[in-house]
Amino acid sequence: MWRGLIEASGAGRSCPPADPAVLQRVEQSLGHPLPPELSALLLQTDGIEGPYGEGLVWPAEQILKNNETFRTDPQTRSLYRPFVSLLFIGDNGGGDQFALLRACERADVHVWDHETDERSPVAPDLAGYVRRALESGGEDWYRQP
Repeated sequence: MWRGLIEASGAGRSCPPADPAVLQRVEQSLGHPLPPELSALLLQTDGIEGPYGEGLVWPAEQILKNNETFRTDPQTRSLYRPFVSLLFIGDNGGGDQFALLRACERADVHVWDHETDERSPVAPDLAGYVRRALESGGEDWYRQP
């Protein structure tokens, strides 16, 4: 499904699949399971590069590293509200980050604005997020109504 979505858009680039052992290590290190939709994506393509080189969906190792930084870096913690409820999965290449809600049954994707600390929904699920981002044809697609 995921590779087909990327290929159909003609805008993104997929990667080789993630090793299941890496996903297991990511879950253990983060202390919680990855959402099933994200795991399925990573098992088909370990990340998606957007049309402008942005990390639309980061590789599993980067998801781990970036979430650990957001949750533990003292400077980040002093500047922003806690990120414990978010699982960051990608970025726009300009500072804003995309995340899934971690402890929630909802599958929607949110954007975190690095300048205002605002967190807003941008897509009802991971597939909608990937589709919108790949078909957007421009930066800051998520700010459009």
